[in-house]
Amino acid sequence: MSSATTQIPDIVRTAHVEYYVTDLEKSREFYVDTLGFIVTEENRSRIYLRGLEDRFHHCLILTKKDLPAVGHIAFRVRNDSDLDLLARLFENMKLEFRWSNSKEESGLGRALRVQDPLGFPVEFFKDMEEAQWLHQRFDRHTRAGIMRIDHVNMFVPDVPLASNWYTERLGFACSEYTETEDKNPKLWATWLRRKPTVHDVALMTGRGPRLHHTGFVVAEKDSILDCADVLAAKGYLKNLERGPGRHGISNAFFLYIRDPDGHRVELYTGDYLSADPDWKPLKWKLNDPQRQTFWGAPAPESWFKEASLVTSVFTEKIVKTVEPKNRSVSGKVSKRKKTSSYAVLAH
Repeated sequence: MSSATTQIPDIVRTAHVEYYVTDLEKSREFYVDTLGFIVTEENRSRIYLRGLEDRFHHCLILTKKDLPAVGHIAFRVRNDSDLDLLARLFENMKLEFRWSNSKEESGLGRALRVQDPLGFPVEFFKDMEEAQWLHQRFDRHTRAGIMRIDHVNMFVPDVPLASNWYTERLGFACSEYTETEDKNPKLWATWLRRKPTVHDVALMTGRGPRLHHTGFVVAEKDSILDCADVLAAKGYLKNLERGPGRHGISNAFFLYIRDPDGHRVELYTGDYLSADPDWKPLKWKLNDPQRQTFWGAPAPESWFKEASLVTSVFTEKIVKTVEPKNRSVSGKVSKRKKTSSYAVLAH
């Protein structure tokens, strides 16, 4: 490449998410005692969690705050030089960023935090403190048997713009996509990846920036069924939002649940491999009855409308959201003009 602005940072995968929660004890009971996340470290204001296959300090952070929101979404990069490459990219784009480390987030090495052009609080890092690998500690494989983080799903008002940011600047590849079915079809949702699975990031049309859900891999389909039984038995019936079911797009078996603050979590298993360099993205029709669920069961209205607000990496205040510029969640065309360049939506 001729310059730093044309180089693509080597992002390995989606690495962790920070949820702001209002009651740390209730959140601990939900994530640890019910879902079976492993506690790596905790104090009065924060709990660091990981899955059974995680070899690093955390894949989920629960931070006590007055209001529920998303503190940040993190991606791991392959080399420390990728952090400098990203810093130069943000400088050239006149995007403000800051450096972070273990003093701010336990277990973390040198890291860069930025409010990305879509308004999301994003962290990039390479090094993190290692933790005990529990892959063969079958005595710890209880409840849902959370293995590892898999992906994040985001509501954005302009999916083509957001997709271009991830593919053109961050080097993500498309595995699947959905278009509207009007006279002039437009991109409604896209599934983008860095690791060779279905996705690390999904982008859906909706009021944003908001985080729709964080997806975690479980060992097998029975893990999801067992977890649904446990949730119902422990009084979390209203937290079971959607499923169990099988996705029409990725073919994965799923269960969507809501934590005590309303943050959405997907338990997910049955991914496919997308490692071939000539992989051709799969296209799905927006109104295909088997798109949402292979068995034809539609998602509830809350799944299309509700999501977690995100915060500023500088002030921790809630970021202002914007309605879709081109179309509503249902795909109807709006009269607003389309944005043709990157712009931070959060001010």
